[in-house]
Amino acid sequence: MRCACRQAARATSRLYVLRQPRAYCATQLSLATHVTTGVTCPAPRNLELEMGSLDGFIQRVRECNTGLEELPTLTPFLIDGKEVGKLKPRFVDQLRRFPKVFIVEGTPGLSGRVTLAPELDTCDKRSAKVADVLQVLRTEGFITGWRDELYPVVAAFDDLPLLLVERAAATHLGIKAYGVHINGFVRDPVTGALRLWVARRSLTKPNWPGKLDHIVAGGQPHGLSCRDNVLKECAEEAGIPRELAATARPVGAVSYLTIAANGYKPDVLFCYDLELPADFIPTPQDGEVSEFNLKPIEEVAEIVATSTEFKTNCCLVIVDFLIRHGYITPEQKGYLQLVAALRSGDCS
Repeated sequence: MRCACRQAARATSRLYVLRQPRAYCATQLSLATHVTTGVTCPAPRNLELEMGSLDGFIQRVRECNTGLEELPTLTPFLIDGKEVGKLKPRFVDQLRRFPKVFIVEGTPGLSGRVTLAPELDTCDKRSAKVADVLQVLRTEGFITGWRDELYPVVAAFDDLPLLLVERAAATHLGIKAYGVHINGFVRDPVTGALRLWVARRSLTKPNWPGKLDHIVAGGQPHGLSCRDNVLKECAEEAGIPRELAATARPVGAVSYLTIAANGYKPDVLFCYDLELPADFIPTPQDGEVSEFNLKPIEEVAEIVATSTEFKTNCCLVIVDFLIRHGYITPEQKGYLQLVAALRSGDCS
């Protein structure tokens, strides 16, 4: 583990410093330890990150909402008359090969549409036939990163699934995908200063290898509640005991919209805060994380604002954390723009 105090001092010596509430201490506050010479200050509250603007955070949000100029080229995917996805022209061409399952009408783009054969009139029937098609595309190498995990195909989160599909096909089909992200943090009992547990993704991960990530995060599969998914992911990824993971608090959601090389991603992330004891140390469990490090929140904020070290969607959840905990405030230029941008996608 790195020295937290040394990291805090280094981080706050550059762009980000803590504003000292005058009511607490008249003497100079140490940025690394929050103590004055010979005097321990009470826990500071309403901490604010001071910087020229919030441009760095806004840029990270923009990086989650890219490729939108391609929207007119995407073909709607409908089931029972409801639009549940959008398809790239290349994927539409693949689906034309399976006319007993997928019906392609019109030309690729907004004026066309893709539906399922009318005899596929239940979720079970649709799921079975679509799974056969996806397996062919997997065998041919068109769909990669197979997970053996089913995602529900819905128009909105509370809807009953119209179809269940392999997670690796979600972006190809352009369906809404949901996930849970946990901010695992430690609060100093004396100063109130916060530190955030940060994971380093394994270099063997097919997506975002070596990037920084949350202590726990995962897609929301079919058949699990968000709460149960949090408990499962906490155990599988970081070895967090069930009774401790159960204290995670749901604190909202963020959303974004990306058109990536392999398809359309209208994602929604449910955010959780999990306050962890100072003596708890997460341990990698499933090979997806190479290491965990506990970092002062100021250092985490600087990494997000000045680099692309974090997996892109993690930045949205961290910025949301900074806003909710008062590190980013309305006094800073761009505050409302940033708050609104955290839900740029269809948050339904």
